Amino acid sequence: MNSRKLPRKKNLSAMKMLGVQVGTARRAAGYTQRALAEELMLDEETVASIEQGRRPLKPDLAESLDQLLETKGLLSAGVANLPEIDQFPMWAELYMEHEREAIALSSYANQVLPGLLQTEGYARAVLRERVPAYNEDDVVTRTAARVGRQDILHRKVPPTVSFVVWEPVLHLEVGGHEVRSRQLLHLRECAELPGLALQFLPMDTPAHAGLDGPFILLETPDHQHLAYIEGQRGSQWVSDPDEVSILAHKYAMLRAQALTPQESRRLLDGLLGEQ
Repeated sequence: MNSRKLPRKKNLSAMKMLGVQVGTARRAAGYTQRALAEELMLDEETVASIEQGRRPLKPDLAESLDQLLETKGLLSAGVANLPEIDQFPMWAELYMEHEREAIALSSYANQVLPGLLQTEGYARAVLRERVPAYNEDDVVTRTAARVGRQDILHRKVPPTVSFVVWEPVLHLEVGGHEVRSRQLLHLRECAELPGLALQFLPMDTPAHAGLDGPFILLETPDHQHLAYIEGQRGSQWVSDPDEVSILAHKYAMLRAQALTPQESRRLLDGLLGEQ
């Protein structure tokens, strides 16, 4: 298990501009997003995300689009000349790429809520607590990126997602009372999403399989099982089957020790009633 070095990530505004070019070329060629996705054997949401600048256009796909849409290398040149900024470390970029494609995801959190469940206000408040501090432009960019990741929960065929969160996280006044109230309501809404299970590990539980800290389990479309562990000064991908299996057993134990999804919804209802 190794931490990854810092890469360079494409500028978001330039990605949006390139996405507009893709959409313009698609319409000029007479394709709908669905038809283009079928032609390229992609998910329709992938095409939509690229056109909206939420997903980077990869060089091989740009080349295929240039040929199909007869754009004479325009899109490939656009990808090659995108301006770059240091934004996310490679481990985070790799995680987000796998997260976008995952067919199943399981997350245990005991410090703050998982990014996929954070409201914009909560995410902004968390990012503003960073030491050393981000500048305000970075906070805005990273908040938008974090909230944008939540699109996977609303796909036509969403991944199967499970969250186990240690109860004290719910009582933190991250961002203040109003932000916490909106966050609790958002969690209650998320708890009703299809294919999503939200459970809380109560403070008074006599057993706790997650004392070593938070982690995430992922299953890729080709059924590869991976784990991701994020810490104070670095993060790690785990791909060794034996190590992933250990974390999977921990997660199974955590789910057994946690409140059921129904009990967890009642806990949220009680906290909302106290607002």
